[in-house]
Amino acid sequence: MTTRLLSTVTALGFAMAARPTAVLAQAAAAAAPKPVPHEALSDTLLDRTVAWVQSFFQAEHGGNAIGHFVATGLLIIAAILLRRVITHVIFAWLRRLAAKTTTTLDDKLFAAVETPAAWLVFIFLVFAGLRVLVLPAWAESWIGDGFDLAWVTVMFWGLLRALYAVVDHVGELGGETGLTLRHFTPLIKKSLGVVLVLLGALTIAHRLGINVGAFLAGLGIGGLAFALAAQDTIANFFGSLVVAMDHPFRVGDQVSIGAVEGMVEDIGLRSTRLRTGARTQIIIPNKTVASEVVTNFSRMPQRRVEQKIGLTYGTTPEKMQALLEDVRGILRGDPAVHQQFIAVNFAGYGDSSLDIQIIYFAADPDWKKHMELRERINLKIMHAVAARGLAFAFPTQTLHVEDEVARKLTGGKPPAPG
Repeated sequence: MTTRLLSTVTALGFAMAARPTAVLAQAAAAAAPKPVPHEALSDTLLDRTVAWVQSFFQAEHGGNAIGHFVATGLLIIAAILLRRVITHVIFAWLRRLAAKTTTTLDDKLFAAVETPAAWLVFIFLVFAGLRVLVLPAWAESWIGDGFDLAWVTVMFWGLLRALYAVVDHVGELGGETGLTLRHFTPLIKKSLGVVLVLLGALTIAHRLGINVGAFLAGLGIGGLAFALAAQDTIANFFGSLVVAMDHPFRVGDQVSIGAVEGMVEDIGLRSTRLRTGARTQIIIPNKTVASEVVTNFSRMPQRRVEQKIGLTYGTTPEKMQALLEDVRGILRGDPAVHQQFIAVNFAGYGDSSLDIQIIYFAADPDWKKHMELRERINLKIMHAVAARGLAFAFPTQTLHVEDEVARKLTGGKPPAPG
């Protein structure tokens, strides 16, 4: 019900926001500066570097001098060498510094941004070398677009790796402090990945001169249609948020969701995956998870055991009392039985047995250990019943026949005495 309400509110929000969003996007597009040609971006670091290198050489008739090719080759070689210096010298020194600190966050961050940082410098120098050459306008445009695409991609890649490192660090701290949020780090990382990929794509599109404002306006106009078409997706997303905030279970827990029981293998943006006892995998949409009753067996402090045994009606009161004490002693003497509550009582008179009710708790809720305990206790009870000369009852019936009916059944002969 919660996720259905949230998805409905979201759909109405898209509908109400469609027109003002479109107007704002059109206004932003009209006020935004027009894309500037790459050859006019002399205030950027790349263009300043290129201009500085080109100042050492005189072009012949507007073309390339030998020095231009030499400079391009030197910049590409410097890119290769400097990439290795960053990896093997600078970050090696940073890792040694991080090893001296008490926290491990800096170690993770340096390891995460090392490769993107090296690639960022490599891309900068390679494209600077290509821009040193005097090329046709179309080639300059292609090189400029390639540089924008490459450096924005690497920047967002490095940012994503850094955020992943922070999330993993928080997860490790949660493992030490018992914070349940650590079990949802895969979900948080997936969400961050989706957001950063979208932001990176919009940034690249803007750098390439694509009218992002018109795209956002189209999203506003089509918001209602999108919300209606994606109700299930939105409901599943909000369901994942409910699971993340309420944390009714974590990866590795044995749970029952509705009529499905299994171990939680993965918690995603759209669905939760369970591995059943038959080793099959069941995928449950998160909107169903948020609306169904969830039973978490892994959070039981102990596992309850309740069973009933029946003795024959030939059991004497003295032997019944003695057997009850035997069973209580068996339960008290087993360390795997939780000693806070043990109940062994003569419960009543059954149709064909004298019933004994036995209730106790397994100290370890693990299913396998609980079953091993039940087997051990049941075998000991069998030995105790045999030692007392008693027997377990099984369903029987006694039929009483009137004398007249008995004579007819025996052909008129009187029934045998006794």
